[in-house]
Amino acid sequence: MDHEVRITLRLPTDLHKHLTAKARADRRSLNSEILHLIDVGLRASGADAGSPDVDSATSAPLRGKLDSSPA
Repeated sequence: MDHEVRITLRLPTDLHKHLTAKARADRRSLNSEILHLIDVGLRASGADAGSPDVDSATSAPLRGKLDSSPA
């Protein structure tokens, strides 16, 4: 069973507009775009490989559409 956590996130208006435009251009929902950007950022920083709380071999992938190809 997948587990999800809901959070309330406050964004500055200009950042929200930027993310919404990027999501639209990438044909993703805003939620999927934010998940994608977090995933890319964590992979680039190597954070998920060195985090003691995350076992990258067994952790579930982020949900949502992570590529920009049409569904």
